[in-house]
Amino acid sequence: MQRSESRILTTHAGSLPRPRALVDRFVRASRGEAVDAAAQDRDVLAATERAVAQQLTCGVDIGNDGEQSRESFFTYVRHRLSGFGGQAQRPLMRDLALHPGFLELMLPHYTRGSVSLLTAPKAVGAVRYQNRAPLDADLARFAAVAAAQPQRFAETFWTVPSPGIVACAMQNEHYASLGEYVDAVAAALQTEYEAVAAAGHVLQIDAPDLAMERHTLFADRPEQEFFDFVDATVAALNRALAKIPPARVRLHVCWGNYEGPHTCDVPLASLLPHLVPARVGAIVLSMANPRHAHEHRVLARQALPASWLLIAGVIDTTTNYVEHPEVVAERIERAARAIGDPHRVLAGTDCGFDTAAGMGQVADDVVWAKLRALRAGAELASQRLL
Repeated sequence: MQRSESRILTTHAGSLPRPRALVDRFVRASRGEAVDAAAQDRDVLAATERAVAQQLTCGVDIGNDGEQSRESFFTYVRHRLSGFGGQAQRPLMRDLALHPGFLELMLPHYTRGSVSLLTAPKAVGAVRYQNRAPLDADLARFAAVAAAQPQRFAETFWTVPSPGIVACAMQNEHYASLGEYVDAVAAALQTEYEAVAAAGHVLQIDAPDLAMERHTLFADRPEQEFFDFVDATVAALNRALAKIPPARVRLHVCWGNYEGPHTCDVPLASLLPHLVPARVGAIVLSMANPRHAHEHRVLARQALPASWLLIAGVIDTTTNYVEHPEVVAERIERAARAIGDPHRVLAGTDCGFDTAAGMGQVADDVVWAKLRALRAGAELASQRLL
């Protein structure tokens, strides 16, 4: 994984805006409606070309395909893994339930045409990896699109979900326990983890479960039960990553990529000791939004493993304010001071911009303005730090 040797490198957390026509196809397919597969393939290719070109134009150093071929960052696994069917009823995030006025205000956004993450399929049988064709097609498409660009990324990454988010959000009706389900998903996703690494990409594990489940699935349970879940999930993930060098893996931990009060978020200070055993070489953390912008102080007190890079979220993915480059630079500088080495800091986003098709809260053109501001701020920080 590349360090910020001569300048602060820029990246993002994975998902980028999808064209409306593609969103509509994903939404219809997620509802069980028939879609034109050939037309969808054409839309995915055009969307991938656009996402890659826009990233390069905006100055993103470490980019991906924008997750254009997926309905969401984790429910796409139903097309690749066996054992899923029916419809789950995921608990609502506790902070939203505690603020009904906010929920009423935002209901039009949450109920517009988008792929639902609260009603994903559930595990009704044994979970195994059974269909690599979509993954191979995605990797080949991205390679071809990236090779056709006049510019090149300094490095590429690819996102795959944590076994914990699949097991928590695609609820269990088959395994004897949540832990057994997590282990089964981890063993299945090992195929995808290793394929991504073999294709030459940095593997990003998307793990909102390692923070968000405290105020979702574990909202009514003792805090220690949540931390026991985190420990078990990290152990299962480590087994699935055993054949991949840690320096080729980055872990994205998230409290939920939605505008909301976030008053129930577990503090990073409590969570961090349970994350550091992860067999990875970098961590992606939200550090721009108002609920977590102060937690650079935690990293000054609780050191990350010396081998880890910090991909600091310095762009908020839930607001249409475009961060001033000076604000971006200040956030990068705070992160660098916290861990004591600017070479270990990369500038990123708090989360993805369209984690499920149609759920993005930031306007398409504003997303690209934010990524341009990310690069401009990283250049300012580079002048000051390196």
